[in-house]
Amino acid sequence: MDRPTTHSKDIHTIVPMTVPIILASGSQVRAALLRNAGVPITVSPARVDEDMIKAALLAEDATPRDVADALAESKARKIAEKTPEATVIGCDQVLAFQGRLLSKPETPDVLRQQLSDMRGRQHKLLSAVVLYRNAQPNWRTVGEVRLTMHDLSDAYIDDYVTRHYDSVRHCVGGYKLEEEGARLFSKIEGDYFTVLGLPLLDLLSYLVQSGELNR
Repeated sequence: MDRPTTHSKDIHTIVPMTVPIILASGSQVRAALLRNAGVPITVSPARVDEDMIKAALLAEDATPRDVADALAESKARKIAEKTPEATVIGCDQVLAFQGRLLSKPETPDVLRQQLSDMRGRQHKLLSAVVLYRNAQPNWRTVGEVRLTMHDLSDAYIDDYVTRHYDSVRHCVGGYKLEEEGARLFSKIEGDYFTVLGLPLLDLLSYLVQSGELNR
């Protein structure tokens, strides 16, 4: 894979303030983060086959960082093709644990097994953002956070899954740090916003530099 995985700032086009900004994600958390930061977004979730894209990349021995970046770009591109006049923000997050990617838990049993495997160990969350402008990729970044989980008891894991599965089943890793998920961890190294699925500070800095937000 030959895909940039850090800030790419080769294009510094100053854009007019009237250019619409579209979030190509259905995540209410990401939308709330951006709106609370004063970014005037509209939301248009991109429908892409994430499983197929992920499988193809893993077959080529892509890194977790490459996978997150490619998924974010596929979502941005999907919406940008329909609205080339807009600035489109594509996002995705993956969880890397002991050389494999963990997906959103499809059942309570899957979540229970994931938490059991990760307890007492460290895993990584990688949150990618790719920004499209004029239907072309213009900027990208991947934020990384390392999380160390407490050595949770079987009883606590069972209770957590029973009480929270419906709330966290759409979350990579099966937890929300802004809720009881914070109790799962003994140490977190990295940016809180990245845990929530969006390297917000980097994105805001770029939107200011490109003229889409006032300083």
